Amino acid sequence: MKRKISFIFLVFWYFSANAQQQQWHLLTNRITTPWAQKVNPKAPLPEYPRPQLVRGNWQNLNGLWSYAVIPKNQNEPSKYDGQILVPFAVESALSGVGKTVGKDSLLWYKNTVSINKALKGKETLLHFGAVDWQTEVFVNGKSVGIHEGGYDPFTFDITPFLKSGAKQEIKIKVWDPTDDGPQPRGKQLKKPEGIWYTPVTGIWQTVWLEGVAKTYIQATKQTPNIDNQTLIISAEVANAQLGDKLRITAMDGQTKVDEKTIDANGTAVLNILNQKLWSTTSPFLYDLQVALIRNNKAVDEVKSYFAMRKISLGPDANGVQRMLLNNKFVFEYGPLDQGWWPDGLYTPPTEEALKFDIDKLKAMGFNLIRKHIKVEPARYYTYCDKMGMLLWQDMPSGDLGNHWENRPGVYDRATDKERSPESEKYYRKEWNAIINALYNYPCIIVWTPFNEAWGQFKTVEITEWTMKKDPSRLVNSASGGNFYATGNIVDLHNYPHPAMPRAEIFGKTEAVVLGEFGGLGWPVENHTWQANKNWGYQNFKNGEDLFKRYDTFTDRLQELIKLGLSAAVYTQTTDVEGEVNGFMTYDRKVIKIPVELLQKSNVRLYNPALVQIK
Repeated sequence: MKRKISFIFLVFWYFSANAQQQQWHLLTNRITTPWAQKVNPKAPLPEYPRPQLVRGNWQNLNGLWSYAVIPKNQNEPSKYDGQILVPFAVESALSGVGKTVGKDSLLWYKNTVSINKALKGKETLLHFGAVDWQTEVFVNGKSVGIHEGGYDPFTFDITPFLKSGAKQEIKIKVWDPTDDGPQPRGKQLKKPEGIWYTPVTGIWQTVWLEGVAKTYIQATKQTPNIDNQTLIISAEVANAQLGDKLRITAMDGQTKVDEKTIDANGTAVLNILNQKLWSTTSPFLYDLQVALIRNNKAVDEVKSYFAMRKISLGPDANGVQRMLLNNKFVFEYGPLDQGWWPDGLYTPPTEEALKFDIDKLKAMGFNLIRKHIKVEPARYYTYCDKMGMLLWQDMPSGDLGNHWENRPGVYDRATDKERSPESEKYYRKEWNAIINALYNYPCIIVWTPFNEAWGQFKTVEITEWTMKKDPSRLVNSASGGNFYATGNIVDLHNYPHPAMPRAEIFGKTEAVVLGEFGGLGWPVENHTWQANKNWGYQNFKNGEDLFKRYDTFTDRLQELIKLGLSAAVYTQTTDVEGEVNGFMTYDRKVIKIPVELLQKSNVRLYNPALVQIK
């Protein structure tokens, strides 16, 4: 009898344990994109994650990890809840979990990793594309380090923590207070509604290992100057020794354009003669090779790329400042782009999905994307570089609370929010990290520190800091926000019809743009995130009527361009959760207006006869 009871107990324990250790599967209680079914849980997002600094010796750690959600006051999980698919946020359908974590809980990950033989004998770096928000990493039971920030890549050298043998245990602890904390968090809300979306907690970009020499190239900084036909480049080198050199080579296909050898901590000026300019219609990219040389041998080598392009301001024939690309006026027009996915939230399901939105927008006749209070994986920006898509990059907002205090035509210096020292520290730290991480991508032509009045603080100081940090781009101090006499751009938001700031007031010193307008809605049956409470700024029942209204907007934009408008941003690329004002449904399965109709309507805005530059 005693043996029989023990056997029954073991059977019960076995099935209970396995019931708790849930196996991964795609959650299907929400709409999904066509690419969700193509995700391979053994190798999701397998592409090399850092195309601006490429080495061959790397190992992708995306895939199935164990996860647990525990109270914040507990030290570590006693057991794990099941499997999660990295790098999809725990709230997402593709994670296989679909749980909300919140400020009172911790999210833990665990994986036993077999390190590739090619990494043995090298310094081993553990890279994270992005984790939201506070991350502590443990290797073989020891804490490696802590990172705070939801949008910037970070790295730990885990070499001292590795043990003999191939298998290493990695644990990751994440805390994310979403809108209960002072950190940048974009459009996430613990109770999503309206223009606010589902939280994103934990790993949401690729996790990977890299094997490097003891002395290695950490980063490069590349600044083109088309007026001088030069590329200015420097590098950050870890553990450099006296006498170390950098050999920097610019290539046009198989043709060497220029090569310079400099001290490891120096700056090179490459001559790019007979330069091929990067533009929206001819996005030419040069290859770049950087080698760290010691005693005439290469200790480390990386591959990169760059473009020769310039973004600046210049007056038109009426003295109104215009945004110029390569010293010529190009009207910039494209959608507000949230970068959200119904199955992956912040994370596109596949590389094909990532490219799809950009390809469709290009086919629709747009040359601009405003990346709205979100940062994308590095491969997104590289694809924009390859496709000639201009990009305005917003800083993800946080610590909301203040409101609009003025309207175009009036400067009011009493509208900044009083942020706590902690809130201000997180903002400054992450904005600096984001600019550093994205600096080399030629597609990015505008930095936007603030959107509307969402957490807008110390506007003049933050704007001027951004301009000083990166003089090669324009700065849009507060898109649609409280206006200050600072930055390069004055930006109005107006729904639904197009309008513009008064060029006769602002246009003498700054470019005037329409940072948001449109928002025409159509909830397509069977393709909405929710059954009701779907909204747009003006709603329609079919694509024909939607396009008729849209076409009147591009008619009006042609008149505004003549009056001084440099750019316009239509809301938006896709529907997102309760918002149904996209050119495409949230699941990307329906394009609401035929691409060829949009293209025909949009290309009228690029008519050079609309504007004469001095």
